[in-house]
Amino acid sequence: MILPIVLYGSKILRSKAPDIGRDDNFTELAENMILTLKNQQGYGLAGPQVNVLKNIFIIDTTSVNEEGTEPAVKTYFNPEILDYNTDEVYYNEGCLSIPGIYEDVIRPDKIEVRYRDENFDVKEETLGGMAARIFQHEYDHLQGILFIDRLSVLRKKMINSKLKQIARRSII
Repeated sequence: MILPIVLYGSKILRSKAPDIGRDDNFTELAENMILTLKNQQGYGLAGPQVNVLKNIFIIDTTSVNEEGTEPAVKTYFNPEILDYNTDEVYYNEGCLSIPGIYEDVIRPDKIEVRYRDENFDVKEETLGGMAARIFQHEYDHLQGILFIDRLSVLRKKMINSKLKQIARRSII
């Protein structure tokens, strides 16, 4: 089932998500989130963006054409970032919950992460490039942080009227 996307202005996007437990019905949620992400043609989708305050996100790198990035659709339960590389890069980011706004955001180019997979087994890996960027963007959602929070005060002022327009459309 395709889930509705929560828009900027909704309080859930500013809430910290609790961990998913082994007994939660996370399989169906993950499947629905994958369908929703594919329908929206995005790179990532976090639980709060579909009005589910749980520590889950989906990453789809199948359309990323970058050396070293494995094309895959992955589900991350209870993700953590263990370490950040000091090399940072800018990239133009957008967000399904903030449609029509794209801004350059600086993030570490490589990260070490831990998460639970679809079998609820603990995994650790190193991510680089776009996979690292998408992971960080979606991880921020689980912390109640939006990519616009990483912009300068001046850039935020410049997009403030657009943000207000999106918030007026938010129904949740």
